Amino acid sequence: MSLLFTLLSFGQVKVDYTLIDKKITAIPQSETQSTTDIARFIDSNFKTEDDKIRAVFYWITSNISYDIANMYQVDFENNTPKRITKTLKTKKGICADYSMLFHEIASLTGIKSFVIEGYTKQNGKIDVLSHAWCAAKINNEWYLFDPTWGSGYVNNNKYTRKINNLYYKVAPSQMISSHMPFDYLWQFLTYPITNQEFINGKTQINKSKKKFDFISEISRYESLPKTDQLFESATRIEQNGIKNQLISQAYAYTKTAWNNERENEITTKYNAIVTEFNEAINELNDFIYYRNNKFKPALPDEEIKEKIQNPKNKLQKCQDDLFKMGTLNNATILNNKEIMKKAIADALAQSETHLQFVNNYLSKSKLVRKTMFSKISWFGVPLN
Repeated sequence: MSLLFTLLSFGQVKVDYTLIDKKITAIPQSETQSTTDIARFIDSNFKTEDDKIRAVFYWITSNISYDIANMYQVDFENNTPKRITKTLKTKKGICADYSMLFHEIASLTGIKSFVIEGYTKQNGKIDVLSHAWCAAKINNEWYLFDPTWGSGYVNNNKYTRKINNLYYKVAPSQMISSHMPFDYLWQFLTYPITNQEFINGKTQINKSKKKFDFISEISRYESLPKTDQLFESATRIEQNGIKNQLISQAYAYTKTAWNNERENEITTKYNAIVTEFNEAINELNDFIYYRNNKFKPALPDEEIKEKIQNPKNKLQKCQDDLFKMGTLNNATILNNKEIMKKAIADALAQSETHLQFVNNYLSKSKLVRKTMFSKISWFGVPLN
């Protein structure tokens, strides 16, 4: 996605990484075939988070080349394991591949990391391609890393490797001058800037704005189910202003992903209801068989009641879960839901009739009980 190629002065303090870079360069080729192997080498040779994250950044920027042939590939949706495997094999990738690889190795070494999607600005102009970079929590502080821009540059459709430490361990307040996340949660700023401010170059911190506790919000975000994460992300993208086509595409993708995730979640819930309904029907049929057999073999009274109470309870749960399942757009499941609603209601009515019989039966003497049986029909076939 986005190229790089402006040298931005962040005023960083110069740090000598020579020893770390030399040590990670010595990793045997046989140990670079998977992220697990690379992470294991890093864990074995580096002890601090500072040293580990430097090793991750330097190995990637030293070994992965920018894939010019696929530089215009727009791929929000991806198969991460497959892409990482391909990147390690070919030693080529675009920004999403650099970022996923960085995130995967960092995570495997025990460092909390995120892949961030957004857009960038170079030489005062908004890039025409979206971009991806990373965040990592080092010594309890959040920093930003762009392994793509940190690996080199493209000029006249030719990639040249040149490690650029300006995009290594950057403070969020500095990175925001060139890198704008679609979702302002990933600015890691107490006073997030809007898309319009970024476009206008007004990225200075403005403390007159309402404070945003991004640390608590990220923690809350991680506790949410995927459906809620996507919904809230789409909401933040919209709130921050849809000011260009890249933001519009990201918003549309997030909304679609939310809808798909929601449909999948509802489908999973529906299938769970079907499974429990089938179990309840089987238990109800077992009770009917037992009743037709005049409650033989003999069981204690409480077990007889359980044989009808248990399926009735399951059917009641099915009815409650179906009611709470929510609306959905899938016509097939919507139709099946109506069929299921009626089937549950019918089964509940029959189970209630049986429960009343059992309660009445258990209230009688043993002599009277023998006179209470008459043949009843089988309930029916479970739904699949």
